[in-house]
Amino acid sequence: MLEKIDLSKKLPKNQYQEEMLRLERRLFDLEKACWDAGIPSVIVFEGWDASGKGSTINALTQHLEPRGFRLYPIRAPRTHEQHLPWLWRFWTKLPNYGQMAIFDRSWYGRVLVERVEKKIPPKLWRRAFQDISEFEHAITDDGYVILKFFLHISKKEQAKRFCKLESDPLESWHVQKEDWEHHRRYDEYLEAVEAMLERTESEWASWTVVEATDRRWTRHKVFSTIVGRLEQTLAARGKPLAPAPPAAKSRPRRNSRA
Repeated sequence: MLEKIDLSKKLPKNQYQEEMLRLERRLFDLEKACWDAGIPSVIVFEGWDASGKGSTINALTQHLEPRGFRLYPIRAPRTHEQHLPWLWRFWTKLPNYGQMAIFDRSWYGRVLVERVEKKIPPKLWRRAFQDISEFEHAITDDGYVILKFFLHISKKEQAKRFCKLESDPLESWHVQKEDWEHHRRYDEYLEAVEAMLERTESEWASWTVVEATDRRWTRHKVFSTIVGRLEQTLAARGKPLAPAPPAAKSRPRRNSRA
């Protein structure tokens, strides 16, 4: 699947700035509309190390009403969490009706890191595919909207980004020894990612693979996907939001690195 992805996709700066202005405003309005309609949403970000998950999430949250969402950076389960059903810590983070939860990594660590690094027996990560499917099906049956993104970059691009980060004294801390170890095992992770995408794709919780070589393309695809999905959901539930007016052309943003 991933070998067919065109990682050379880019978005011109002028087009990016004009379209993102419209998408950012629309997203804010949709967040408010979902709040009023009591529609909860869950946005999951998975992807390679250095693929831009953090910066994309940062750009996303800057244009949301802070009271309407929660951001959860997911790490390895704590000691007490290891003595509970493995999905328990994610159930407890589901948003209230009308709110949004954003996951920087998620329950998919079970079939990625925990699988590849052999932190759990094979029978557990194999069973996790069904656990995940049932979990996502259950919450969508209850009215939740799930959007799942996988940010994809090549092994060569990942090494390039690691080296760039390490050359900057203020950013070098982002790259740890384990990151290079994961990079060395890129092909093993690729096999796990392919299995994850294939076995957890569903009509109620589909995956969006994002070509993440170009930052502008990445952000635009994430924003446009979320906006499109929330618009469809509101319309399907009889609560459509009026079409957004065309965005007026604006001056390039000051201090923008995009």
